[in-house]
Amino acid sequence: MAASYIGVDIGGTKISVARLAGGTLSAAEQQPTEKTSTAHLLDQIVGAVDAIRTPDVAGVGIGVPSVVDFATGTARSSVNIPLQGVALRRTLHERLNLPVVVDNDGNVAAFAEAHDAAGRLVTRDLVMFTVGTGVGGGLVLGGRSYRGATGAAAELGHTLIGLDLTVTAPAPRGFPQPGSLESLAAGRELDRLAQSTAVTAPDSALGRRAAAGEMVLGTDAVDAAHAGDQAAVRAVRLLGQRLGIGVANAINTFDPEVVAIGGGVSRAGDLLLDAAREVAAGYILPGVGTRTEIRLARHGVAAGVLGAALTARAELDDEKRD
Repeated sequence: MAASYIGVDIGGTKISVARLAGGTLSAAEQQPTEKTSTAHLLDQIVGAVDAIRTPDVAGVGIGVPSVVDFATGTARSSVNIPLQGVALRRTLHERLNLPVVVDNDGNVAAFAEAHDAAGRLVTRDLVMFTVGTGVGGGLVLGGRSYRGATGAAAELGHTLIGLDLTVTAPAPRGFPQPGSLESLAAGRELDRLAQSTAVTAPDSALGRRAAAGEMVLGTDAVDAAHAGDQAAVRAVRLLGQRLGIGVANAINTFDPEVVAIGGGVSRAGDLLLDAAREVAAGYILPGVGTRTEIRLARHGVAAGVLGAALTARAELDDEKRD
């Protein structure tokens, strides 16, 4: 019997678990993330894995929104979930009696994007931007996840794209730094652009929404833009243009086969993607990126669990060969 692998995607709002058997990923089981304590969250992860575990499961992959020391599977920093300093790999291995691999959620999502739905590697060099509340990222180079010297590589949201250096370098002001991709192109910035548009364009769909006393968010800008509201289109395109500078930096640095854009803001689709492509094209060095495809992420909400399972498969296969 061929081995199967369980993927666990731990987010700030929900935990998703699925099993990859052969080339088939099961439907993800989801539940709200238990954030009251580390012990409760660990209990939840163990229970979720046990609920879909079968005798052929050879390992478990965990994707977490944390800076991870990959060698030990320890969350070195973790803002939205109570895992900071927790040796996840060792703790879950002891409780599940299965090999466990732990990685950053952006890394596992990127690894999923380098594979097709059947788990076959189809892209050897890929950069992924996850544009949600913040901006995350992941790198696949030579068909392998690239994690850097400490496991913290691919924090693409903290690339600086708009810093004023006319007189001197400004003093750092904490993260996200002003001028960074995360400060200028994340979902929270689209919220701000939507609210600004409601003020400057009172006759727009966003302006009418604000006048009616309703909250105005980035999701409303995306909906209005899809409906053809031009003020909303301009707000979404501006975010896409800013993202395009980050995309150009990635292409100039890595010359990848694919730049994939995922995360909640990617539901803007071509409105975001076309603006990013247009701006990136002007900032890519001639001769670089001639084979790069800039596209939306293909695996959607399944990227986290698929990537976690694939990461477990790849890393545990490597350990067997060694």
